[in-house]
Amino acid sequence: MVGGLSLRRPLPRPLPDAEFPRLKQAIIARTGHFYYQDKDDLLWDRVAKRLVATRTASSGEYLRLLAVGETEWAALEAEITIGETFFFRYAEQFTALRETILPDLMARRAESRRLRIWSAGCATGAEAYSVAILLADMLGDAVADWRISILGTDINETFLEAARQARFGRWALRAVSNVDRDRWFVESGRSTWTLKSAYRGLVRFERGNLLDLLGPAPPLELTDFDLILCRNVLIYFHADAVTQIVRALGDRLAEGGWMLLGHAEPNPGFSAFLSTVSLPGAVAYRRLGEDGPADAAPTLQPWAPSLPPEAPRSAPVAIRPPPQSRPEVKPAQPIPAAPLEALIEQIRTRADAGDYAGAEAKRLEALAIAPESAVLHFYGGLIDQAREHPAKAEASFQKALYLEPDFIMARYHLGLARLARGHSASGRKAIAVAASMAGTLAADVRLQEGAGLTAGELRELARLHF
Repeated sequence: MVGGLSLRRPLPRPLPDAEFPRLKQAIIARTGHFYYQDKDDLLWDRVAKRLVATRTASSGEYLRLLAVGETEWAALEAEITIGETFFFRYAEQFTALRETILPDLMARRAESRRLRIWSAGCATGAEAYSVAILLADMLGDAVADWRISILGTDINETFLEAARQARFGRWALRAVSNVDRDRWFVESGRSTWTLKSAYRGLVRFERGNLLDLLGPAPPLELTDFDLILCRNVLIYFHADAVTQIVRALGDRLAEGGWMLLGHAEPNPGFSAFLSTVSLPGAVAYRRLGEDGPADAAPTLQPWAPSLPPEAPRSAPVAIRPPPQSRPEVKPAQPIPAAPLEALIEQIRTRADAGDYAGAEAKRLEALAIAPESAVLHFYGGLIDQAREHPAKAEASFQKALYLEPDFIMARYHLGLARLARGHSASGRKAIAVAASMAGTLAADVRLQEGAGLTAGELRELARLHF
C-alpha cells in the first residue's frame, strides 16, 4: 500500500488450459447451452472474464470455485447467456396472438376470467411485457375483471433484474412507433423509457432453467398455462434436449392452451406429441386433439399498434426500384471470428441497455480487429441513429454498403436515416431498394443483423413508408 492505493496488479488474462474441456462440459450440463460445444474460443473469451474477476488462475481452480455455491454460477451464467430481444419481435406471431390465439383463449376462459401465460427464456422482459400490453389494450377497461398472470423466467439473474426495472432504450423499442411508445411508456432518462405500471403489474419474473423440466423433480408451479412462449431459446440446446423440452412444455399447457416457438425452431417430430396449427405467417402448437380456436370469441374493442404519421392503412404498393450499379469491393482480410462475434454481442447488449457510449467503445475495439467489417459500420449507424445523429448514421450505413452491397438491413436503415434528415425522395428510394432485395428471398428468411426480422416482415415495414 502506498498513499492508500494498492499496487497489486490485476492478473493477466489466462489462456485455455488442459482442464478447460472439463469446465466446458460442466457449463453445458448445467445450462443446456450445447451452442458452445464447437465454439471453444467464444466460450473461453467469456469464461476468462470470470477467471480474471475472481482472480482464479486455471479452469480447474474455477471449477472448484463453482462447486462452492450458486453465487459464481449466477455470475458465469450472466456472462455466457445471450439476451437480444425487443418489443413485438416477430410481427406475424403477434398478429396471430391478436387475431386468433388470445381471442380463442378469452372465449374459453370467459367464465373464469383467468389467464396464465409463461414467457420461457424471457431475457430482459420485452416479450412478456409485449404480451401484457397486447392483452391490456385488447381487453380495455375489462382487464380489471380478469386475473391475468404472466410469468417470465430466465437463467440469467442480471437479465431478470433489468426486466423487473422495465426500463428500455431505443434499441429495444425499435419496432414501436412514437405514438405507441408514449401510450405505453414514461420517459425516464435520456433515450430511455419505463413501462407504465398498468402493464408491469401483469408480469412477474423468476429465475428458471428449462433443463429443470427434465429433472427428477420438475417445478410444480409450472403447470396449467394457457399460453407458453419459448422463442429463440431452443436454438442453444442439443437436438435431443429440444425434443424433450418441447414435450415437457406441452405437458404444462392447460386444456385449450397454445404454444409459440421461434421461427427457426419448429420440428416435424413435435407432431408425435403436439397438434400443429398453421396460422398466417406463423406456426402454433396445442395439445394433441386440439386443432382449432373456440367456436365463439368474445366481443373485444379493436386494437392495433398505432402507425407512424406517414403510414396509412392501404393496399400494398408495388415497389419498383431503379437499377443500381454496385461498386467494386476490395476483398476483406480474414477476420478472427470468435473474438469478433463476442465483441459484436457486447455491442448489441450495451446498446440494448441504452449504454450507447459503451456500445461505441466496444465497436471501436472490434474495428481494430476487423476494420472492413460491414457489420461493425452498420452498428455504428444504429448507434448514431439512437443518439439522433442521422448524418453520421447515414455515412456509416453507406460505408457498410460499400463493403457489402447486398446488406439489406443497412440499406433499409440508410433510408430511415435519410428520412430523418428530411431527404424524403432518397430515403424512400433506399427503402424501396431494400424491400426489392428482400423480395428475392423467401418470406420467412431471417435477415442478416435483423434481430429476427424476416424478409417478409421487412417488406411490410417498407410499405408503411409508401
